[in-house]
Amino acid sequence: MHLATYLGLLHTSLNTLADAFREVGRGHGDEPDVEHMCSTLAGRLDGQVEALTPIVERYGEQREQEPDRLHAAGLETTRSGGVGLLRDLQDLYALASFTDVTWTMVGQAAQGLRDRELLDLVQSCEQDTARQLTWLRTRMKQSAPQALIAAR
Repeated sequence: MHLATYLGLLHTSLNTLADAFREVGRGHGDEPDVEHMCSTLAGRLDGQVEALTPIVERYGEQREQEPDRLHAAGLETTRSGGVGLLRDLQDLYALASFTDVTWTMVGQAAQGLRDRELLDLVQSCEQDTARQLTWLRTRMKQSAPQALIAAR
């Protein structure tokens, strides 16, 4: 069973995304809404990691020595200015999308296993991820005109 491999990918991606939200929040502290929302969303991701723990204990977790292309890279630094914010939000969106599709794959396994606890967790976390993606998309739309047209 390869569910342990996907649980490892999920665990890593959740931690990576939480750290990336924190980094973007710190790096763009001059944007209070970004700082606040990034902190809030990182905390929600920490909760997902905690909720995933009993599932990992049940099925195991395998961290494959895979090529870098199969892992979502986190953000180590943030960019500056309006375009920098836009790019950082876009990076967060890519990481959140990776996490979202990984939850989907784990959910398919949960259906096959008829694991109600895991299915409930997946449904709850997919809703959280959808909110993350919606906020990121909305914030990018808000930032894009100023960053791409008006700013110099």
